[in-house]
Amino acid sequence: MVATWQKLEHWLEEHAAHLLDELNPGALPSDIANLEKALGVTLPIAFRDFYKVHNGQEPGEGLIETEELLSTERILEEWRVWRDLLDNGNFHGTHSEPEEGVKGDWWNPMWIPITYDGSGNHYCIDLDPAPGGRKGQIIRMWHDAPERPIIADSFHAWIEDYVGQLVKGEYIYSAEWGGIIHREDL
Repeated sequence: MVATWQKLEHWLEEHAAHLLDELNPGALPSDIANLEKALGVTLPIAFRDFYKVHNGQEPGEGLIETEELLSTERILEEWRVWRDLLDNGNFHGTHSEPEEGVKGDWWNPMWIPITYDGSGNHYCIDLDPAPGGRKGQIIRMWHDAPERPIIADSFHAWIEDYVGQLVKGEYIYSAEWGGIIHREDL
């Protein structure tokens, strides 16, 4: 994951150097252990290795498709928002329209948010897939839409694909859009 960060940092140096200042120092083993304990999960090795280099970013412009790459602290904050909504019965009788391999919950406590768009939408690590899915797959979770697509089979595949697309020039930085955005979305 160090090489992945090096590619990402190199791209940022060339296209959006100010975003380098938003990157947090690496997560300490205790940061990751505390997150896993609070969530009651074991996070994928690739996630842990990636976060050892940079523990997400400070809230600001979006590093991942105009979305904040959540720090371990922010992951827990966002997860707790969803957990409180679940515990308060806000999703009672509400179901999503998941892609095969994703459970039909509106939100599942085993969906660990790793990005945040400022409006309640996330990319999540799915640690409780439905039959046909893979534990650790990356899914898209919308706060107000029922679709729950699988984006990648794993955190490793997801972040490698994203950085690969950056390097190929498929993404650009846009101050107007508040971060890095796919060229086709402009």
